[in-house]
Amino acid sequence: MADETPQTPDATAQDQATQPKSRVLAQYIRDMSFENILAQKGASPDAKPEIKVQVNLDAKKRAAENQFEVITKLNITSSAKESGEPLFVLELEYAGIFHIEGVPEDQMHPYLLIECPRITFPFVRRVVSDITRDGGFPPLNLETIDFLALYRSEIARRVEAQKAATPVQ
Repeated sequence: MADETPQTPDATAQDQATQPKSRVLAQYIRDMSFENILAQKGASPDAKPEIKVQVNLDAKKRAAENQFEVITKLNITSSAKESGEPLFVLELEYAGIFHIEGVPEDQMHPYLLIECPRITFPFVRRVVSDITRDGGFPPLNLETIDFLALYRSEIARRVEAQKAATPVQ
């Protein structure tokens, strides 16, 4: 038989008060550019593409209490494998506005740059797919992005840059 400790109503209320709460208030495309270089140059549409995706994240506190804007920035380039000729370039800034409560201050930075982009990513993926299809190419379905690994990589890069900038004594 399991040993259960009864919880008082106060304990339950306290647990709920410390639980992180977040809501997506809005999502939108902040900026977007799609350039179909293939059509402009009249190159062969039979080229096998090589796709490169660069991801950057940005988060800002908004004027309203507990509100943050988190921006996922993508730079996607496609070029022909054989010739290296560019086929298309897609630049996208997709923003989400979040209302966040109950996240400790020391955990807010990773929360904003890991959890928030994870929430908006399916919408970013759909926009990229639609734009590439509407731009005359097969729809590009982005692989899932590991925002935790991306965050850790950026923190490690910043630590290394700081070490390199600090003079040795």
